[in-house]
Amino acid sequence: MDPSQTLIPLLAAIATAGLATPLVARLARALGAVDEPTERSVSLRRGIPLLGGLAVAAGSAVGLALAAGRFEGFVATRRLGGTLLGAALVLALGVWDDRRGLGATAKFSVQALAAVLAVWAGMRIDYVTDPLTRTPLMLPTWLGWGVSVLWIVGVTNAINLIDGLDGLATGVSAIICATLTLIAWQGGHVLGVCLGLGLLGGLLGFLPWNFPPARIFLGDTGSLFIGFGLAVQALEGYRQAALLPFIVPVLALGVPILDTLLSIFRRLRLHAPIFSADRLHMHHRLLETRGSTRAAVLQFYFLTACFGLIALSFTQLHGTVAVVCLIAVVLLTLRMLSNLGALSFRAPAEDRPPAGEGEPR
Repeated sequence: MDPSQTLIPLLAAIATAGLATPLVARLARALGAVDEPTERSVSLRRGIPLLGGLAVAAGSAVGLALAAGRFEGFVATRRLGGTLLGAALVLALGVWDDRRGLGATAKFSVQALAAVLAVWAGMRIDYVTDPLTRTPLMLPTWLGWGVSVLWIVGVTNAINLIDGLDGLATGVSAIICATLTLIAWQGGHVLGVCLGLGLLGGLLGFLPWNFPPARIFLGDTGSLFIGFGLAVQALEGYRQAALLPFIVPVLALGVPILDTLLSIFRRLRLHAPIFSADRLHMHHRLLETRGSTRAAVLQFYFLTACFGLIALSFTQLHGTVAVVCLIAVVLLTLRMLSNLGALSFRAPAEDRPPAGEGEPR
């Protein structure tokens, strides 16, 4: 694959998303899909339009279409069809939720259906690899399907959970998407590269409008669409990993996955409902320690980029070396979380900062 082939699809996706964003903002206001602060919000700003995910989706569609026409070996397979159907379903779910609101049961049901469509189309884990001998071990069909559906639904909601500060989910997802696209490139997975170019361009085109102070939010329309796209892209490119096929994408998505797992553990420990909202996420901790939205968001970008670089390095590691490095990454991650305060259950300061420019949500 020629790297020069990536430029036009990527730039077209960026331009499309950037030009579509103000139009989407007008549409959101016309439909009444605007953000209103709740008890878990950090900012008191009102009336910021939602539905920003429509602009990301528009850029992604244009980038994917152009990439498909430029890359030799690209074939409109059943995997692509299932992915697009699932993405359209979660996009529609997000629009409805931003406009009308939905309960957790309905949202998870639609997400599961979208995941099943993608898995049925072939986006699934079929095997794992012995970390020492690198021998592939085939999984039973039912197990491969179950793990793959859980992965898609889990990553979809992980991105939704970190969408709590201006520009946070957009920038973090762009870094993750770039990492997964490079991994797919290394493995020669044309579909994964094309999906990644489209989504990355959509995210980069939307980010200037969403970076603090945000003029438009992703909404569930964007966070669910992006999460689904990243989950499926990881499934398409996971075969490249040398340690275990799934370790590399897990590392690339390390920050949102960690935040999700810590949230579940925290709520179980505090005997709170798993799906309840709180202000104890990693971005709340960073906001408390850094003092400003931009500083917290940039720190989150840095953490995500570190995990991305680690993921890329793991594609070149083998055998015992890979296992030792993985243990080191786990220990360093626990140390980082401890320093951040993410392993404690102490709530951040209750006093909200005054509403103003660059305020987090």
